[in-house]
Amino acid sequence: MNPRWQKVLLEYIEALAVALVLALIIRTFVVQAFKIPSGSMLETLQIGDHLLVNKFIYGLKIPFTDTILVDIDNPQHEDIIVFEFPEDPSKDFIKRVIGLPGDTLEIRNKDVYRNGEKLVEPYVQHTDPNMVGRRDNMAQITVPEGKYFVMGDNRDESYDSRFWGFVDREKIKGKALIIYWSWDGFPHVRWNRIGKLVE
Repeated sequence: MNPRWQKVLLEYIEALAVALVLALIIRTFVVQAFKIPSGSMLETLQIGDHLLVNKFIYGLKIPFTDTILVDIDNPQHEDIIVFEFPEDPSKDFIKRVIGLPGDTLEIRNKDVYRNGEKLVEPYVQHTDPNMVGRRDNMAQITVPEGKYFVMGDNRDESYDSRFWGFVDREKIKGKALIIYWSWDGFPHVRWNRIGKLVE
């Protein structure tokens, strides 16, 4: 091979290797893409929304483990988080943080009470006027240390902490940041949602 072309080829291979390493580092420590597959967070998040999740905001983890190297911050009330689904760790779920460690929570006729006060939740929608068991009425509980209580914004159609319990702190992957793409099946792109911050 011509020495000049050999040098060019090596430079391309080196640039590609560096790009791959940087992409891996960014995905592992900084941001990760996530697609909304269900309607549990309607109307806040639509099926087909593609999000970037900030993995750095809550701390740095050893890659491919749940061990937190540097604890930067903890989830706060109303953060929308991505986490390992407790009943199937191979799946990621996305919900809103309703209870922090030490909070007392109760649900009365669909209304959520935290530490004795009724929450004002403009992001919530209800689609079923009927009252159904634990979904709409839950006796008072206290969130244990190191755990979080999460719920979907589409309250009557969300499988969340009301049914399967708490999320462990180390299972939280990050905070939903921004919608970078959104469509309702080809070719229906939701242009008005692209670039929207997740709140």
